[in-house]
Amino acid sequence: MADFYQNGVVATLQVLRDRPLEELEEEVYRYTRKRPLTLILPALYREFESPAMPRIISELKKVNYIDTVVLSLDRANREQFERVRRIMSELPAEVHILWNDGPGMTEIYDTLKEKRLIEVGPGKGRGVWMAMGYTLALKRSKIIALHDCDIKNYERGLLARLVYPIAHPGLSYEFCKGYYARVGDKLYGRVTRLFFGPLVRALRRVVGYDNIYLRYLDSFRYPLAGEFSMTIDLTEATRIPGDWGLEVGILSEVFLNTTLKRVCQVELMQTYEHKHQEVSRRDPSKGLMRMCIDIAKTLFRMLAQDGVVFPGRFYRVLKVTYLREAYDAVDKYEAVAALNGVAYDRHEEVSYIEAFAEALDLATAEFESHPIGVPFLPSWDRVISAIPDIQDELLETVRRDNEL
Repeated sequence: MADFYQNGVVATLQVLRDRPLEELEEEVYRYTRKRPLTLILPALYREFESPAMPRIISELKKVNYIDTVVLSLDRANREQFERVRRIMSELPAEVHILWNDGPGMTEIYDTLKEKRLIEVGPGKGRGVWMAMGYTLALKRSKIIALHDCDIKNYERGLLARLVYPIAHPGLSYEFCKGYYARVGDKLYGRVTRLFFGPLVRALRRVVGYDNIYLRYLDSFRYPLAGEFSMTIDLTEATRIPGDWGLEVGILSEVFLNTTLKRVCQVELMQTYEHKHQEVSRRDPSKGLMRMCIDIAKTLFRMLAQDGVVFPGRFYRVLKVTYLREAYDAVDKYEAVAALNGVAYDRHEEVSYIEAFAEALDLATAEFESHPIGVPFLPSWDRVISAIPDIQDELLETVRRDNEL
């Protein structure tokens, strides 16, 4: 996006020209010699059998500034784990694989459950949280970066741009969120465009435009992007949601643990292509419906923690306001699609809004009956306080698995 407009409470770092990638990477290399980088990759085994992960690995082979790669691997048996280990060994960085289904890691998760530190099962949230804990235990890095493993059009410039604002010694950022356009044969990013954005703006109208948390969320161009980087100090204090509200939950934790001046977002690539989830009104426990429910509950929970009171008619007013914001968004996106010659199905878009409105009703009911919901996975400073030798156990378990 060739603009330099700053219209939110967090800094936006846009790509204004085609800077040579080698020049950018050389700069990042110099910075990360003093501030080593760990790249966290949360992955399902099936992603190694898709076109996305081989492409990602091929690109990462060309990167020379990564100190450590921590792969958090889910849904893999021993044979599959061994295959992934052989594939990942081709990278020039030191690679550590957390085999989350292995006997050693299973024992660690059981210990954490006994101590009532975690109550969630396998999933991206738990995998990211454990990878952060392992990275902290290694005591090697000053910066972590994370991106998903299903990016079909991955190119290594994404990582360089994601890391740059945190690695640069002259900049003061502690957290950087990536953004991009989700467009192909049509506009994607449905939850961001038609649910999250309109819901946040509706909340601002109902709760008040001066609510700084909502202004903060409304500043991000793609708040549901999975890509971010942060300092290791911020990582230690960050809790991780155990449900589909992962990205919003991390943004919320960052809001609580640092100042707005130390948060930025960076344009990673022009377009971004990965797998698309289904919208199933018949089964709201899956896909984008579940994501919308968990996102809404995360927003309600954060506002309630800040002392916002939801009176009896709050949710009815919010739903009507959300629908107005969402329908207005359809007009805007139809115009964007027309200008760019991209197909746009207005009926389909409105159908998504109707489904998301149902998800908002379900989120309201769930939040009212159980305001706490699925607890955040605790910060690692709390885990270490509860189990002082947890880091040693984690390091030894991963060492045994990776040396089999």
